[in-house]
Amino acid sequence: MTFLDLAKKRYSCRSYSDRPVEPEVLKQILSAAHVAPTGANRQPQRLIVVQTKEAMEQLGKAANLHGAPMAIVVCADRDVVWTRECDHKQITDIDATIVTDHMMLAAADLGVDSVWICAFDPTIVRTAFQIPDHWDIVNILALGYGNGPVKSPDRHDTERFPMETYTKTV
Repeated sequence: MTFLDLAKKRYSCRSYSDRPVEPEVLKQILSAAHVAPTGANRQPQRLIVVQTKEAMEQLGKAANLHGAPMAIVVCADRDVVWTRECDHKQITDIDATIVTDHMMLAAADLGVDSVWICAFDPTIVRTAFQIPDHWDIVNILALGYGNGPVKSPDRHDTERFPMETYTKTV
């Protein structure tokens, strides 16, 4: 499978079976996070793997997890992240996003479905998992095996704006 085929295969899954993600599969997904590039190789990503029923119930108070059997709370540590010198922009969101994207694509390659969740209450998440104040909680990646129809890889032909609308060649 080419990279483009893999990227087209991945979709936002919003209905999951009860089947747990196997430990060896999860390890491969986390390995993709480990090799993801970060600004100046600072590696600010901090991942909270949520698997127990009790922990998922706590996380479910902060976000709609769509019935996923597990999730990863993706954070970035502001104390170690690279900061752009000219305007002091910290790239916590960028680094965490790259890490999340690597995990989503690795999951898709392994037959695991996912949905990237940004609609959550960070206060509930921070309290439930005792997340330090200097960690930005960037997103939640729900993972599991889909329970329903898989979206067509060809959907991008009709669901996306034409490339010309957002691409400029100079």
